[in-house]
Amino acid sequence: MSTTLDRIAELGLTLPSVAAPAGVYVPALRSGNYVYTSGQLPVVDGKLEVTGHLGEDVDVETGYRLARTAGLNALAAIASVIDDLDRIVRVVKVTGFVNSTSDFTQQPAVINGVSELYGEIFGDRGQHARSAVGVNTLPLGTPVEIEVVVEVEDDAA
Repeated sequence: MSTTLDRIAELGLTLPSVAAPAGVYVPALRSGNYVYTSGQLPVVDGKLEVTGHLGEDVDVETGYRLARTAGLNALAAIASVIDDLDRIVRVVKVTGFVNSTSDFTQQPAVINGVSELYGEIFGDRGQHARSAVGVNTLPLGTPVEIEVVVEVEDDAA
């Protein structure tokens, strides 16, 4: 049986190191059987590869790819508090913030990047509730920010 990390590798991806917080918070926090991530940015090797607004400097395809990257970073944050991604029972909720112009309306298409990634990794366990919200600015000028809530197995399990 393949593990979650095996599935990530099959997709040609690698679980990154946890991104250092840009403020006074922790990347992820467990409370009971749930892990909540702080907002995760599409950081690769310690820096944003793209900045800007969807509908102005960033196209939907790039935003989609950045949402996938942020979603992978969220999994790294989750792994930092549960050690084993196979303990994820299900992805419960994804909230996606899209730095976009006032007339941009394709936020759901951008956040599909993370939603589809979780479906590819977790199958039915990756089905989740979701919000895709347009905002006029995000930290460091990032086009996308993702928050994730997952349910995990009991420690006794």
